[in-house]
Amino acid sequence: MDSLFFRFLSLCFLIKVCFYNLAEFYNNYKRPMLKKLTSLLLFLFSFSVNAQINNSVTEIINNTGKEFAPDKRVAVFEVNYSEENSLRITGKTDNPEAKQKLIDRLNMISDEFEYDIEILPSKDLGEEIYGVVNLSVANIRTNPEHSAELTTQALLGTPVKVLEYSKGFFRIQTPDEYIAWVDGSGIYRFNKTDFDNWMNSDKIIYTNDFGFSYTDKAFGARVSDLVMGDILRYIDEDSNTYKVAYPDGRIAFISKENGMPLEKWYGKLDLSEDSIVNTAKQFMGVPYLWGGTSAKGMDCSGFTKTIYFMNGIVLPRDASQQVYTGEIVDTEKGFENLRKGDLLFFGRKTEEGRKERITHVALYIGNGEYIHASGMVKINSLDKDKPNFNQYRFNSFIRAKRILSSISQNGIFKILDNKFYAGEF
Repeated sequence: MDSLFFRFLSLCFLIKVCFYNLAEFYNNYKRPMLKKLTSLLLFLFSFSVNAQINNSVTEIINNTGKEFAPDKRVAVFEVNYSEENSLRITGKTDNPEAKQKLIDRLNMISDEFEYDIEILPSKDLGEEIYGVVNLSVANIRTNPEHSAELTTQALLGTPVKVLEYSKGFFRIQTPDEYIAWVDGSGIYRFNKTDFDNWMNSDKIIYTNDFGFSYTDKAFGARVSDLVMGDILRYIDEDSNTYKVAYPDGRIAFISKENGMPLEKWYGKLDLSEDSIVNTAKQFMGVPYLWGGTSAKGMDCSGFTKTIYFMNGIVLPRDASQQVYTGEIVDTEKGFENLRKGDLLFFGRKTEEGRKERITHVALYIGNGEYIHASGMVKINSLDKDKPNFNQYRFNSFIRAKRILSSISQNGIFKILDNKFYAGEF
């Protein structure tokens, strides 16, 4: 920030205080006409100074937010300025550095500001700021209400950071760093000790597309539904079943045909082009669901995210975030350089006066074809001579990124290298 700018604002504050004192003096002055004229001039000048100060303070707050929370999907910086009774700066952020930087900048103007900026996680949560998703698929929304937009989902067993509570909802951060609100029944909260016990326990991952857990080995009454990627705590097993536990302590049984020990599954992963394509094709026909990331329904980026998750990789949540990961593929002269597993990004290209906007993502499966969630999970072609060619997608293609060449770099990390799954957030 320019020090001259802060000196100017400091001068404005000083002038404001001086004119308040002058106003008080003229309020006691005996000559009515001069008193009224002076009061008017003081009001107009004070209004102008106040407007300049308000605009400048707001600008400082906004610029600090852009610096520390440029993407509000993965960071919190919600700060406001008010001077009804005093110069108050209120709000919340999940970044202590952002709070301190804002205070330092505003203190260069004046030491009259009062600060009430909460650092998340909220102290009201106590020690239970560690959570694990407790439903087969938890719906996560933009605001703490059921009518709010579904922005993403998280699968059973996913570790999350709990930030605050409001009206029956918890604001959480998921392993892809997405921040939004989940109904209280969607997660189970732990303190650090109990969370570590959960994270360090043996797990079972559900590998079938869709199914159920049961109250007994005979598969009588259901405990809940399950989808591919759900993770439960391992308790025991026999020749046919796994005995498992949910984060909230519910006990259930699942068929061994539908699950596998997590470490064994992880160790057997064959992170290859063919494994990515085979996983993608398992979801053929699954309906499109805005915000969906599971076999129950998925949007375009939820689809690509789920494919890679089931191959041991955590991708960012949205297409507009995924496009910044991986290695660029040269498609300047055509699609010959594409390989299976590459992500294809579509949207609005840069034009005069308009920025590029990524609105869709698909997965390349070879032979000029790609699979994507659009209405449902389906396959289209980049070849104009094929019956499944899609002119709209062809015209809106922007670029391709290679994920498999960027493991542990370029924003691509394996599940066990993710800080959430390591329990270190």
